[in-house]
Amino acid sequence: MVTDPISDFIIRLKNGSEAKKPTVIVSNSKLAFSIAQALKKAGYINSVEKKGKLFSRELEIGLKYFETGARINGVERISKSSKRMYVKSGDIRTYRSGFGNTFISTSKGIMTDAEAKKNKVGGEVLFKIW
Repeated sequence: MVTDPISDFIIRLKNGSEAKKPTVIVSNSKLAFSIAQALKKAGYINSVEKKGKLFSRELEIGLKYFETGARINGVERISKSSKRMYVKSGDIRTYRSGFGNTFISTSKGIMTDAEAKKNKVGGEVLFKIW
């Protein structure tokens, strides 16, 4: 049983990238699908597909690679179930001089730090990825 599905999701992506796997299978939920769409929009993954039967669906995520290595080099979970972290739109800062992204759950959906700052919305800081 997974107690933190977001941590499980991002760690599976990181481990699959380090193992140079073409795809990774993760459990499906509305939140996981939203995060996968945001990661695809930010350029960290290639594809997102729902696989399986209606009640036991899984997400098949195509990982992105460059000639020098994987696109996902590391992840860090910020807001945990034991301690939630929130940020206002004015307090959003770039991560790793723009080479990494922070993903934020806002009232307008899952966004990167740049999108949230542009739309002037804050929310729960989910994780950082680089």
